[in-house]
Amino acid sequence: MAIVSIVMGSDSDMPVMSQAADVLEKLGVEFEMTVISAHREPDVFYDYANTAEARGIKVIIAGAGKAAHLPGMCAALFPMPVIGIPMKTSDLGGVDSLYSIVQMPSGVPVATVAINGGTNAGILAAKILAVGDETQLNNIKEYTQKLKTDVMKKAKTLDKIGYKEYLSQMKK
Repeated sequence: MAIVSIVMGSDSDMPVMSQAADVLEKLGVEFEMTVISAHREPDVFYDYANTAEARGIKVIIAGAGKAAHLPGMCAALFPMPVIGIPMKTSDLGGVDSLYSIVQMPSGVPVATVAINGGTNAGILAAKILAVGDETQLNNIKEYTQKLKTDVMKKAKTLDKIGYKEYLSQMKK
């Protein structure tokens, strides 16, 4: 059963939102994913957010661009944590989305990651769940150790072959 819900205002957000899904899969967290608009279908959105807790959802990851109301509206209706992902926009580069999400009024918090920060949203959701789940905590620790090992391996390769060869391999 899904315990994280990934929701986006438009399917154009899928490349970023799929990063959250990918990391949740790696960490063994079950999730659901949907496209829903707080502006274009408010009745459907209201039902989605109001029934999330009853469906077993523990955390919502909501991505939105421009006015970016989706994360805040989720937080207004859903009693558990909401993580907002501001989407990069063509008009203002995502700063509009970022400001919209981080300026929630007192009493309606939305944890916010970087613009297009899908991976970090997935990791943050897993860390929230790990507070009461030792298995999930161990998954996070293993994931973090792998990140460290990967960086150390790259540093060793760079030392061995030099920066010019390393750059040429990166471009392939």
